[in-house]
Amino acid sequence: MKHPKHERTLVIIKPDGIQRSLVGEIVKRYEQIGLKLVGIKMLVPSEDLVEKHYTIDPEWIRLAGEKQITSARANGRVPISEHPLEIGTIVLGHLKKYLTSGPVIAMVWEGAHAVAIVRKMIGGTEPLSSDVGTIRGDFVLDSYVLANQSGRAIRNLVHASGSVKEAVDEVKHWFRTEEIIDYRLVQEAILYEDFMGGALK
Repeated sequence: MKHPKHERTLVIIKPDGIQRSLVGEIVKRYEQIGLKLVGIKMLVPSEDLVEKHYTIDPEWIRLAGEKQITSARANGRVPISEHPLEIGTIVLGHLKKYLTSGPVIAMVWEGAHAVAIVRKMIGGTEPLSSDVGTIRGDFVLDSYVLANQSGRAIRNLVHASGSVKEAVDEVKHWFRTEEIIDYRLVQEAILYEDFMGGALK
């Protein structure tokens, strides 16, 4: 059975993160908490790559639509439609336009509870309602209201896998096996081993 430290998650710094020169800040936060970067590349994704990414889960379009409807009602707004599949298809179109608008940086991070920790650190999907201290809460002022009024995807800097299974599927979608490097960091002894790497002589 694999040690929990081998859990991996996919993180994508979206075009707005790159354009706003936040790559170093985002990477630094994951490094500082103790995660290990095992795969990284910059690319301009195709629409096909983006669509397949979001529809790895065949229920994604419906769930995205339901999320938009729920959010609109919770904030006293009228949903743009009452049909989740219709809204989800619109959301997917906006995301394809957003993620193909410039380069992105795709990364694989490894460490104990990697999926949950990365999700906690980035904050909620909507920056406006994300907590201070999260990446989205600290660096973005966008909201569903602004995005809907402009007919675009919400700009929230980062994508991160939502579950361990989703992470496995997404990593395979974005990276070939040989693009992920298996190596040891000295700090892993401090994080995971009972003798802290033999700090005392």
